Amino acid sequence: MLHSKARWQTGCAESSVVQKLAEAHHLDTLTARLLALRGITTPEAAESFLHSRQDGFHDPFLMKDMKKAVDRIRLAVEHKEFIRIYGDYDADGVTSTSLVMFLLRKIKARFDYYIPHRVREGYGLNRQAVEKAAEDGVDLIITVDTGVSAVEQVTYIQELGMDVIVTDHHELPDILPQPLALVNPKQADCPYPFKHLAGVGVAFKLAHALLDRVPEELLELAAIGTVADLMPLHGENRTIVKMGLKRMQQSAFPGIRALLKIAGIESQQVTSTHLGFAVGPRLNASGRLGSANNSVELLITGDSGRANELAQLLDELNQERKRIVREINEEALAIAAEQVQKGNTFLVVAKPDWNEGVIGIVASKIVETYYRPTIVFSMNDESGLAKGSARSIESFDMYENLTACRELLEHFGGHRSAAGMTIKQEHIDALHRQLDHQAKALLGPDDLVPVIRADAACHLKDVPLGWIEQLQKLEPFGAGNPSPQFIVENLRLTDLRLLGRDKKHMKLVLSESQGESTVQIEALGFGKAHLSELISPTARLDVLGELGINEWNGIRRPQLTLKDLRITEIQLFDWRGTADAAARMDSLKAALAASEGCPDMPAVVAFAGMHHHALPQRMDALGCPLWIWRAGRGLKPANERAQGLVFGQMADIVLYSLPTTLGAAEQVLAQAECLERCYAMFKDERSSAETGMPSRDQFKLVYGSVLKQGSWDVKDQRLMTLFSRRSGLSPAMIEFMLTVFGELGFIQEHEGRYVPVPSPAKQDLSKSASYQERMKLTEVEQFCFYSSASELHQWLLKQRMETSKEVLEETTK
Repeated sequence: MLHSKARWQTGCAESSVVQKLAEAHHLDTLTARLLALRGITTPEAAESFLHSRQDGFHDPFLMKDMKKAVDRIRLAVEHKEFIRIYGDYDADGVTSTSLVMFLLRKIKARFDYYIPHRVREGYGLNRQAVEKAAEDGVDLIITVDTGVSAVEQVTYIQELGMDVIVTDHHELPDILPQPLALVNPKQADCPYPFKHLAGVGVAFKLAHALLDRVPEELLELAAIGTVADLMPLHGENRTIVKMGLKRMQQSAFPGIRALLKIAGIESQQVTSTHLGFAVGPRLNASGRLGSANNSVELLITGDSGRANELAQLLDELNQERKRIVREINEEALAIAAEQVQKGNTFLVVAKPDWNEGVIGIVASKIVETYYRPTIVFSMNDESGLAKGSARSIESFDMYENLTACRELLEHFGGHRSAAGMTIKQEHIDALHRQLDHQAKALLGPDDLVPVIRADAACHLKDVPLGWIEQLQKLEPFGAGNPSPQFIVENLRLTDLRLLGRDKKHMKLVLSESQGESTVQIEALGFGKAHLSELISPTARLDVLGELGINEWNGIRRPQLTLKDLRITEIQLFDWRGTADAAARMDSLKAALAASEGCPDMPAVVAFAGMHHHALPQRMDALGCPLWIWRAGRGLKPANERAQGLVFGQMADIVLYSLPTTLGAAEQVLAQAECLERCYAMFKDERSSAETGMPSRDQFKLVYGSVLKQGSWDVKDQRLMTLFSRRSGLSPAMIEFMLTVFGELGFIQEHEGRYVPVPSPAKQDLSKSASYQERMKLTEVEQFCFYSSASELHQWLLKQRMETSKEVLEETTK
């Protein structure tokens, strides 16, 4: 077995809806099902979804206060007033700032921009920046991607004689600021039909209104910010991103061309995935580690040389960001692990001087690892404050729950799934206690296991290359329109390899038999190399992932990108012939430790009589619990590690030594109630005297030598050597045969000498107890050493089935 990291769910679509969509747009049933699962249930909606056009944009003046904003900006242009764009330091903020700069440039306004420094000033409007604007002679401030929570700051702007227009998309607090115009589609009395625009989307609608046309030339900027801010890619957002990506193939922006180039992305192949995982992080890096102005300058420059320089700088900052994140992750995950062990449902991790620019990434990593709502704080001992970044899970509304704790916070803002905040350090523990209490009241055990929603369960034959190509019709993919995911079950593992410079990735070749035909597919598991130690070559896998096309040397093949996998039957790992048992055990322990939900140590079982006197100490040194099976006594703990553990609760069991009988091994397996993976090492540390079985002819040959010799001294080793030479058998084997002859009455020991018995009664060799014992061991050797891995696996499954049957019979008596 191997448990999936998430609960798998498959969506349901009404067959009549699927049929209608398929007929209306000449789609195959599976593609029509994907549309229905995304809420596209009418032919008209499907037409809009599949063919995004300009007419998909709503009238910008439907947005509350848009006319006020447009009139005031036009008045400022007419009177040559000085405008300051006030932005945010993330990718949404810098694209919003850049877009409004292009807009104001078009309408010939006097303007500049200002983005606060993340560390020195923090998020949003602040009094110092407002005072500086007044000193600089600013008449009108336009906020982008910020401002909806800035009640005091907006009032202060007005007190200093400036006007302010707030454009934002964040969740609304209970008390709103009162600017000249508040443009946010989330306002309760705002009739704008699409509520999920990014900050840059709201800025784009401002441009739409001011220019009285759809500003297609600004779509690239709007697309980047929308994807980077994880906005749902349906409705107007889908139109923005789809059209923006199309224009990006021949981008008019030197900065965007430079970003794509340094990220290794062919402009003709650019996708929403590239925006989210390559372009967005580089734009974010500038604001995380320094001034976001570098990102704005890159986006607005018309000089290709300068664009290349700035793109190189952002790339270097992004590499530095990754290094810092790795360092903080290590510390933060260790603290989070302790809290999980203590039973916390809500995790709060805090430490002085962590880089504030990356704590959101660290919070995301903790949520990915432990799937609990999390806040990561960076504490500043000089100010006594801590700045935090929160990330949540599906069943927990972070913004709502922080609102219930607002008396402990200096400032906060955000969404259902993410938030930022400032708090006095002395309030962190109280905040943790309150949030943990709220989380425990709201969340059950199932809520703490992530859910992956697949679009369909299918067979490999159902998804040929041509059909996979049709999936491109559903792009762009992202939040709200995820890449289609499929479950394929009961696949046979054909090959497994590790990839990448650090061997962190895994490639599987999986096959499925349908009748007489077999279909194969390659599956790539990025960052999943640790699972390779937990997948047996004989296993049958269920996989969940995204289907795509791998093209190499002109050959195109279907390919699956693994998101999760599971193995539902007990696995058998063939470790026979292992030379370095310690290294093998260490490797297994590392794989278990890296796999969420797995125990961190295997149980080791040895069988008495196999000369394992030093084994308890060796297993202690390896950190593995050891049990030894003895005839008549059963299975008992044999080292300190095993004390206090329950063998029946162990999921991973190593059969370290050769069993004395198959029945002994079967008794051990019957007690392994929670067995998921069995590792058959079957080490044989017996001497040569204890292994093998001479043939009947060899017994005759040695007996003839005995009769010829007559009597001899029992200590005469020279004679043993002579018998060995004559027969070609080892002296140890000769000793065994003499024991058999003695038990059968063919020879006897008299006064320190062996003497052949004259005319002994005929006896079958099997009458000898030593022969019988050796025969049993020979049968064990034959099975354990020479069975195929598949035969061993079938034997294991048979034992488990019989045990389950016995348990069922007991419970139904």
